[in-house]
Amino acid sequence: MAAVSLPTTTASISRPQCLPQSSHSSSLLHLPKPHNSISSVRTPLSLSNHTKTPKPHPSKHYCNLLNLSVEHGDVELAMAVHASLLKIQENTPYLFNALILAYFKLGLTSHAYKVFNCVKNPDVATFTTMVSWFVKSNREIEGVKLFSEMRRVGIQPNEYSFVAILTACSRILDIELGSQAHCLAIKMGFLQDTYVANTLMGFYSKCGCLNYALQVFDEMLQRDISSWNTVISALVKESMYEKAFALFHYLSQSNELTIDHFTLSTLLTACTENDAIMEGRELHAHALKFGLENNLSVTNALIGFYTKCRSIKDAIVLFDRMPVKDIITWTQMISAYMNSGLLEIAQEVFDKMPEKNCVSYNSLLSGFCQNGVPSKALNMFCKMITQGLELDDFTFTSVINACGLHADKNTSEQIHAFVLKSGFKSNNHVESALLDMFTKCERMSDAEKMFQILIDSLTQYNSSIIWTTMICGYARNGYPYEAISLFVKSQSENTIIIDEIVSSTVLGVCATLGFDRIGEQIHSIAIKSSLIQDTGVGNALIGMYTKCDNMTNAIKVFNLMKQHDIVSWNSLISGYIFHKQGDNALEIWKNMKTKNIKPNSITTLLIISAYTHTMSNLVNSCYTFFNSMKTVYKIEPDSTHYASLVRVFGHWGLVKEAEEIITKMPFEPNSFVWRALLDSSRTHMNTSIENKAAKEILGKKPNDPSTYILISNLYSAFGRFNCSETIREEMREKGIKKRPGKSWIFVENKVHEFYARDKSHARFKDIYSGLDILVLECLKIGYMPDTSFVLHEVEEGQKRNFLYYHSAKLAVTYGILMTGRGAPVRVMKNILLCGDCHSFFKHVSVVTKREIHVRDASGFHCFVNGECTCKG
Repeated sequence: MAAVSLPTTTASISRPQCLPQSSHSSSLLHLPKPHNSISSVRTPLSLSNHTKTPKPHPSKHYCNLLNLSVEHGDVELAMAVHASLLKIQENTPYLFNALILAYFKLGLTSHAYKVFNCVKNPDVATFTTMVSWFVKSNREIEGVKLFSEMRRVGIQPNEYSFVAILTACSRILDIELGSQAHCLAIKMGFLQDTYVANTLMGFYSKCGCLNYALQVFDEMLQRDISSWNTVISALVKESMYEKAFALFHYLSQSNELTIDHFTLSTLLTACTENDAIMEGRELHAHALKFGLENNLSVTNALIGFYTKCRSIKDAIVLFDRMPVKDIITWTQMISAYMNSGLLEIAQEVFDKMPEKNCVSYNSLLSGFCQNGVPSKALNMFCKMITQGLELDDFTFTSVINACGLHADKNTSEQIHAFVLKSGFKSNNHVESALLDMFTKCERMSDAEKMFQILIDSLTQYNSSIIWTTMICGYARNGYPYEAISLFVKSQSENTIIIDEIVSSTVLGVCATLGFDRIGEQIHSIAIKSSLIQDTGVGNALIGMYTKCDNMTNAIKVFNLMKQHDIVSWNSLISGYIFHKQGDNALEIWKNMKTKNIKPNSITTLLIISAYTHTMSNLVNSCYTFFNSMKTVYKIEPDSTHYASLVRVFGHWGLVKEAEEIITKMPFEPNSFVWRALLDSSRTHMNTSIENKAAKEILGKKPNDPSTYILISNLYSAFGRFNCSETIREEMREKGIKKRPGKSWIFVENKVHEFYARDKSHARFKDIYSGLDILVLECLKIGYMPDTSFVLHEVEEGQKRNFLYYHSAKLAVTYGILMTGRGAPVRVMKNILLCGDCHSFFKHVSVVTKREIHVRDASGFHCFVNGECTCKG
């Protein structure tokens, strides 16, 4: 065909200096270093026919016999022909070329090589056959040597020779040797051969030299559909989707060549990777137009495209209409159903598969992980082992991920041992999955060892993933300081890419610690890198600012977010509740109702809690909302909702009404519900209800540390110290540890931690002296230590000493000593602030004329002029 003028997408490319010119020549005698690659080689059955038209050979029947031997796999027939040729002393290259080719096709490479060595006058077809089959047999270096030998003895290569040597260069990714072949092809005039030019473009594409491939395409005098497919595939490989589609549209409008299945399959892959929905549907229309919808590769690509786009209905229609299905088709349908959460149907499709392989099992295995059903994934893995199926790195990665989701330490140790035994531990993907599994199964020491191994052996991008995994692991397992330290280190060493996951995780750690300095830096990075547009990052920022006592910035972030999900609204409501601003939280709820935003279970729990912190008694409104949960919002109240409702009634002094709510519960109230009533009855000094709630809690079998501690303290409060000690002994036997109460404060960007009666701080003498002075001053203005919070069987004087040196008091005192006059003191505490500390800080705010901000497990307490924002 005549030369085609291409769109400007390729015409503007200039010739690189190292691209071969027609005046260049090359010896092609050097040997390249071996590499790995994949390519295809076309070997002609009779290569000499393509140089000169041969005269009819008198021994043509020998060639027919050789063809029969190949067709039926008859090695003895080929050897018989060989023996016959030796007997009649026939040394025609035509016959020996056919014999060499037959031996290659029968898998007798050594026989073919021996025949080649016996040929007295090998021609270009003989050498080219040998080179082609060496390349096909993944012996590219020997093929290159033979091509060089052909050039040395003076035999000129033909078009098939160039295809063979360029394919070898493509496989070993030798750009220098391939460029020499390009020069030689220009010099000998073979670049005008379409097949040679196509192979040359494929070579440059494989070597990552897209500009060279496009220039070869520009200069072709005649192109076939393979030419267009090669350049389109090269563009897709480099993610240049727009240029690939520009060429496709130009080709489809030219009407000179017919689009084939490879064209559509390649472009559908691009649509799948690029989420190009409209373009993918356009390609589907082209498939219908050109009668390619029933082509297996096209239909498989369409199913993959619709699966990625979560258009399960389109994928099902295609699958049902397919006259022929292969294992790829079935496997893709499993993925399609898994992506849509239709696990049972995916299992049915798997069971119906006429043939299964490792990829099919992997698809089901990863689908179970994807849908959060790790137990089924683990069972599937056991089935694969029982059936003796091949296990690859994807299999191990999937089952390790399943084990991480399962979060069982014992199971993780078994899987880890199996991986070690199977020899897959050295695989980077498997090792990365193991690191994630360790962090999810509370094996942080193993995670730290694996982390050290991995950071030295991976590329920057994969290294970033490893650093992210470790930071998330520290955060997940309650090591916030280690998480922050590792993040700061990764920043200083430039080993991490800050993405949505890193940002959200680090912001969560900042929220836990109440440390907004790094959180503000993440906010700045998010704005510069457009991460702020991610809803998850926005939600994390709201949470960080609310936990760091900065509702103003939290509201700004919420208002600037382009999209809100239910987590966004819940985060803002939670922030107001955390700051004891129930009325503001209810205003947000009204705004949600105006926008018809459907609440979830967490939303309703937060709304109930908000009524505890309103300026006026809105118990009736709270009860109305509670009753509307099931009827209006289709949310069934659970124990946490009832506990929150009881707490609201108790807060406003309606202790008897709160007790009545419990008696009318549709299911057995747990210890948390009774704990809410106990706290309320204590606050309002209702001894009878307090005793009843305490007895109910004592009758419950504890299943968590907090309940154990509560029961132990209740026994102590009732003077039953032996029973209290029995409970604590049971905790020790079961390995249940009490969460130690601690408080911390940031001074000059350093965290200072304190525990009760802690003397580990470098300035503990100053802190204790200062605290003693504070206590004396507070006693003068009416502070009365509440020793009822000390449940130890000790004298009253000792009880007061226990009270005076609580962790929060030590932290606040240090803050007063280290900050300027009149500056507010901000302290964090990991458990609830006790009543005595609450009373003490009211008096401290008067004595020091400072604001004392304490964040405990329930939220912020701001003590100003003897009052607290919680009204307690």
